[in-house]
Amino acid sequence: MRTEELKHKITFQKLTTSTNENGFEEEVWQDFITCLAKAENLQGREFFAAAAVQAEKTVKFTIRYLSSLTSDMRILFEDKQYNINAIDNIKYKNKYVEIKALEVENSG
Repeated sequence: MRTEELKHKITFQKLTTSTNENGFEEEVWQDFITCLAKAENLQGREFFAAAAVQAEKTVKFTIRYLSSLTSDMRILFEDKQYNINAIDNIKYKNKYVEIKALEVENSG
């Protein structure tokens, strides 16, 4: 992969607990890291496999390797939110990570 293909800005968010002004704990999404990514729609066999489980809004993101990524994070991309379904360290080389994520409705 060439680095010039990483041209889309995405933000990873973590769900954290904070205390509001009334002293109650609440869960909020907090920005974790922003990076450049290659964003692609699924094609061919991948698309039909996603359609079989009603996951047609799945996007594949490719980024430089980050060891701190977890599947309980979400991605913000072009004013849309994506829940992470799978994280794949490509060929275990710790150079690039492929993430499959499903678009979700705004959840606050």
